[in-house]
Amino acid sequence: MFPDIQNPGSALGEAIGADMENALNVYLTTLVEEHGYHFITESPIPGKKKLLLHDSFGNLHNIDSVIANEQMQPIILLESKYIRYKKHNRDKASWLCTAHPAVRRRYASIRSSIAVLAGNWSLSSLAMLKSNEVNVFLIPFSLTCDLLRDFGIDFNWGEKERDKAVAAWKKYSALTDSEKATVGTAMIEPIKPDLRKLVLSILDDTADRKISEVVILLHSNLGEVKEYRFGSIREAVDFLNASELEGVFITTDSLTLFDPAPTFDDEGDEEFETE
Repeated sequence: MFPDIQNPGSALGEAIGADMENALNVYLTTLVEEHGYHFITESPIPGKKKLLLHDSFGNLHNIDSVIANEQMQPIILLESKYIRYKKHNRDKASWLCTAHPAVRRRYASIRSSIAVLAGNWSLSSLAMLKSNEVNVFLIPFSLTCDLLRDFGIDFNWGEKERDKAVAAWKKYSALTDSEKATVGTAMIEPIKPDLRKLVLSILDDTADRKISEVVILLHSNLGEVKEYRFGSIREAVDFLNASELEGVFITTDSLTLFDPAPTFDDEGDEEFETE
């Protein structure tokens, strides 16, 4: 007897995403606890279940998981997302780029954001995540298809091929819990070495702290915003001492709608396309 599902394709995608997230949680729990940290997926507050973190304005953000120190201060924010169709991933990426920076501005202990993404993700969404300082680990859609094919499941159907989606859902539903767990474990296997290396480097308390950048945001009473970035505190102080800050908005150096988009050359990475 198979579950009566309105949208079997979506249900299977959610199930695969859950398999991946469960495997990721098991792996990271073992990894960080060996080094004296906690892997948190639910609220530590009694009576609360969801892991909800406030930003500085009191808005709540539901975070998948957090790596915290012994004092329960968050160190790393983590998200695990599976998306099948590119038309959906822009919204998911936008949410992550809004929630994580907002939470990080409130919790000074947070050092990094990590997103483990499976499925079909567009270059523009990945560029958005990268520009918001999110470390991305990408699991190709083709890998998931290959893993499910080993269980006789055709996962590579078109958006309107409902019959194939129904058949795939039925075959997946017939798998044992152990077989489903095997799929999730195999999905994260290729990223585990680099993920381990990154997580442990972030948690390394022996690294010397120093100011890498000073950012000054100026807001006018009319709502205009200007951002200035400096490589040192001295440069920022010199700017503040030398500038007539009240007059910085009365200039003609603001961009127009005809100005080209900024381009970046980060260690030879290709320029990301826009949607």
